[in-house]
Amino acid sequence: MLDPSLTKVSLKSPSAQPMTLDPYYETMYILRPDIPEEEVESHLTKYRDMLVEAGAEVLDNQMRGKRRLAYPIDKHKEGIYVQLSHNGDGQQVAVLEKAMRLSEDVIRYLTVKQEGPLPAPRVVPGSEPAPAPQEQAAASSEAAS
Repeated sequence: MLDPSLTKVSLKSPSAQPMTLDPYYETMYILRPDIPEEEVESHLTKYRDMLVEAGAEVLDNQMRGKRRLAYPIDKHKEGIYVQLSHNGDGQQVAVLEKAMRLSEDVIRYLTVKQEGPLPAPRVVPGSEPAPAPQEQAAASSEAAS
């Protein structure tokens, strides 16, 4: 006869820790490729401000650049990809997606709810403060020795 404890199947490994982190949302949207750079920046700020007004916290906003599409969308073969990570109660998603649906510049969008650790804040090159002169002198003296 089989031991009853051997008949139970556990899908979790014993070392797996439960996720206790809050969920967040990631919205990826594709803009038309013929939009000028200044207008792309205005779209980035428009959607970010829209989320803030809806009570969400914007975690990250990245422009992924112009890429070739897997298939033509509205006769476009390329698109400008933008990724937007935000945190909120979920009500902000409907507001954001309605604005994207009505915009002629957005050719596709998708919002997914992510579980797990929050994305690390992205450090933009050149945005870090320059080290103080004392730190530079200390670093150069350590390198010389």
